[in-house]
Amino acid sequence: MSLVTQIFIAFVIAIILGVVFGSAIDVIQPIGDLFLRLIKFIIAPLILATLVVGVSSSGDPKQLGRMGIKTVSYYLVTTGLAIIIGLAVAFALSPGKGVNIPVADTEMAEEAAGQEPQSIVTTFLEIVPENPFQALAEANILQIIFFALFIGLAITLVGEKADPVYRFFDGFSEIMFSITGIIMKFAPIGVIGLLAPVVGEFGLSVLMPLIKVILAVFIACIIHAVVVYSLAVKIYGKLSPLTFFKGIAPAAAVAFSTASSAGTLPVTLKNTQENLGVSNRISSFVLPLGATINMDGTAIYQGVSVIFIAQFYGLDLTFVQLLTVVLTTVLASIGTAGVPGAGLIMLTMVLTSIGLPLEGIALIAGIDRILDMMRTTINIVGDASAAVVVAGSEGELEAKDEI
Repeated sequence: MSLVTQIFIAFVIAIILGVVFGSAIDVIQPIGDLFLRLIKFIIAPLILATLVVGVSSSGDPKQLGRMGIKTVSYYLVTTGLAIIIGLAVAFALSPGKGVNIPVADTEMAEEAAGQEPQSIVTTFLEIVPENPFQALAEANILQIIFFALFIGLAITLVGEKADPVYRFFDGFSEIMFSITGIIMKFAPIGVIGLLAPVVGEFGLSVLMPLIKVILAVFIACIIHAVVVYSLAVKIYGKLSPLTFFKGIAPAAAVAFSTASSAGTLPVTLKNTQENLGVSNRISSFVLPLGATINMDGTAIYQGVSVIFIAQFYGLDLTFVQLLTVVLTTVLASIGTAGVPGAGLIMLTMVLTSIGLPLEGIALIAGIDRILDMMRTTINIVGDASAAVVVAGSEGELEAKDEI
């Protein structure tokens, strides 16, 4: 039985357990937490080892710079398209009209409103680690990328004397992929432990008043994936969209369960290399960067949330305000970490930029975990599509017509 099938069965079991036992199913939450910790514990060493090997095997700083420009450009363009699709679907469904729910502050909403999203300048400054070992300890992805890039470039510049260092990281990266494979064997059990408590916590009584918000985010995510990603991998990667979605399905399932782009990164790396034929050099550069700055699903969530909050308060948004939402979302995505709940923090910045009441965050804070699962899935599928596109443009994509 394939891993995708096992995870799908685990999804069904988790939903049944959550519906039958309700909040009592929280007793299995530690199983999900354990799986998530297993995934997270390999993130830092995996990124470091694979990226060092990828950069040092390239030996061409100009090629590396070209890859960087392509990657960042792709992420910014798709994020812009995502927010536009989110706004369009929200206008079509009008999720905020006729909704009558009390606006009560929640702990999550207050916490999000109290955090200031860091500026782009601060984000770029913090890419450079003061202590690279602290960056590894804290799993600061951008700083690990910076550290690995310099090690890889230095190995190339030093030449033959650095061969032992290169062989160490090459062997270490293989070890980390082997560990990832072992952990993924427990993915179905981990999915049950993560998803069942979520289903048990949110009953129909909570979901029904905001069902149109959930539908709007879901529909916009599907449209973005089917249209934008399919065209991108077909045109630039010469890869069948069906092959692409089948190949990235296990990572998408883990993303849906964990609601963490960073936490899914090891699985995304494994899937793009083994199932989609993306070279190690490309995937180890594009995917860690995407886990930090690519927020297509979050952008869709921002668009739907803004329209929902505006309609709930009976406010009409001008074209300039909508344009501000698009620009703010694209820029804010660069400084938003790929962790659960980051979308709410990002939403405060977007609402502030157009003058909408921050109290509106409390309206959707209750279903944020559900929306987070959907937007994270799109985020990591977008990361994989970028890897395919960049690999295709660099001539480093092996044909993978059958999975």
